[in-house]
Amino acid sequence: MPKRYIVLIAAGVTSLAVVLLLPSFTARAAVAGLIVLVAVAWLVRVFANRNSAENLQATYVGTNSTDEKSSPEIFALGKLFEATMNGMSEGLLVVDKDMRVVASNRAAHRLFNLSRGKLEAQRLTELTRNPAIYSAFLDALKGMERSGVQVETHGPERLVFDLRVVPLRNSSGSPRVSKGSNGRDSEGVQTTQGAQGALGVFIDVTRIERLERVRQEFLSNVSHELRTPLTAILAFVETLETGAVEDQESARRFLAIIRKNAARMQDLIDDILELSAIEAGNVQVRAELVELSPIVTEVVSSLATKASAEEIVLNNAVARGARVFADARRLEQMLTNLVENAIKFNRPKGQVTIRFESGQGVVTHALQREPTVRDKITVADTGEGIPAQHLERLFERFYRVDRARSREMGGTGLGLAIVKHLARAHGGEVSVTSELGKGSIFTIELPNTQGHQRPTAS
Repeated sequence: MPKRYIVLIAAGVTSLAVVLLLPSFTARAAVAGLIVLVAVAWLVRVFANRNSAENLQATYVGTNSTDEKSSPEIFALGKLFEATMNGMSEGLLVVDKDMRVVASNRAAHRLFNLSRGKLEAQRLTELTRNPAIYSAFLDALKGMERSGVQVETHGPERLVFDLRVVPLRNSSGSPRVSKGSNGRDSEGVQTTQGAQGALGVFIDVTRIERLERVRQEFLSNVSHELRTPLTAILAFVETLETGAVEDQESARRFLAIIRKNAARMQDLIDDILELSAIEAGNVQVRAELVELSPIVTEVVSSLATKASAEEIVLNNAVARGARVFADARRLEQMLTNLVENAIKFNRPKGQVTIRFESGQGVVTHALQREPTVRDKITVADTGEGIPAQHLERLFERFYRVDRARSREMGGTGLGLAIVKHLARAHGGEVSVTSELGKGSIFTIELPNTQGHQRPTAS
């Protein structure tokens, strides 16, 4: 094996180790993209030095080279280059000095929504009207490397890319400095002439941007949720300090309010920690075959006082002997959240009913990733119902249909999000249907891994 290939492999292994050691996902993505860009640029340069355009084309179609001695090595490099390009998740585009595409990969085809045909021989302006893309490639042809160019596409879905473009020099690798103005552009950056093309890598950062937006929304929501009770606590403490503590009746009332808001803050922090642990995969679900009726009875008993205060009737309509495959403690947590939510948003003298529906049919394989049979546990209330435009986002963190009413009732806005993640941790799902004026039905679906009929709900 040639020495330069050994050096290249060693450098690749070292680069991989550096990427894996980086603590931040964003940093790993950026460094990985830079490594890919350098590697592909090196491969393109190898081709430029070893072959003319005719020999490179002959390599791709599998024809024999006129030089029998160098043909096997050229063929190997051609296959390596092709496999590298098409194996990349990043879109790669190479243009010549006339802005015509001379090489691309499958990811680039998806980027430009080209299901048929080839990108090759097309001008960049024929592929896109995005000024950011055109400007980046134009600068690269002038000899300036561009990185961190944000590109957005609005096809079936919005995608965001970090575009990096580097110039491809002439075969000697020694760019010529442009004449005039001391070889510098209007911003004082030294420019060069002689770039024979430009190579661009489109790194998909849509997920990173989405996570960043979720993080910002989460911090904003947490700050807002904590500010309200904290402001109340500070206000009443200040009132007590200015002399109200001498009035025992007022002092007791103020202390009760302080205690209520402190408990609200504690509940919020507990729910945040719980949800974070579930999302991080630190909560283990030990599913087994458990009887459902006793779990529902325990949930009804624990919330009986709260339901009685609102004159709500809780009905356990689960038949004796009905069993589900779940973690009993986590199932109780899910049902508690749903029943408590149904009590809060019910009508006076309303009802909350918990039912069970066994999955019908037989699972053909016990290890099936998505079993065809699912058991359903429903929690139905007789409240006002939920407007249709809110149903899709109901299980998001801190999402509330009526923010003022939810805060007044002491909700943290995380209960339904916890239910969603716990249901998915079981391999199931949670959903909701609602009709205005009649109430809502929340359904927990759990995989039926037993493959036999179970008692149905009464």
